[in-house]
Amino acid sequence: MRLEARFAWLPTPFRSLMLFCVWLLLNNSLSAGHILLGLILAIVIPLATQPFRTKQPLILKPGLAIRHLFLVLYDIITANVQVALLILGPTKRLKPGFVKVPLDLSHSMPITILASTVSLTPGTVSAEVYPWRESLPDGSKPEKRYLLIHVLNLEDEDALIQTIKQRYEAPLKEIFEC
Repeated sequence: MRLEARFAWLPTPFRSLMLFCVWLLLNNSLSAGHILLGLILAIVIPLATQPFRTKQPLILKPGLAIRHLFLVLYDIITANVQVALLILGPTKRLKPGFVKVPLDLSHSMPITILASTVSLTPGTVSAEVYPWRESLPDGSKPEKRYLLIHVLNLEDEDALIQTIKQRYEAPLKEIFEC
């Protein structure tokens, strides 16, 4: 049975659970009426808003997602130290620049996570994803997408691109299988 068909009446189970819990917390009551109304709202609201949501790939490997999260946290800590050493030293040595990283990801959610990861890591910031549209005005898909990144100290552009692709993009492709 397909996952989508199995949850047709409950399209976003975690959101429904959150709505149910928030309803009970806001009312500060566990009466039968509040529980019943909370259940109804937790089912009806996600069903009513389903047509307005953009379909995103599912996280198919949550264990890898958690491992990736810890890797990003580690990289944030080490990059903070590296950036601190860079800015406390002579600023004449800094070589800021822009790098255009070709993307293999196709869905907007993994691309957003990748751009956020790059921006969270000190010394780099995502500037733009282009072409930014899922499809072009004529309905065709863009040939290639790129993530434009500003780097505080650009020493080797090819090495930076390979690091981003292997360390961040490859696990995201596997987590979302896209």
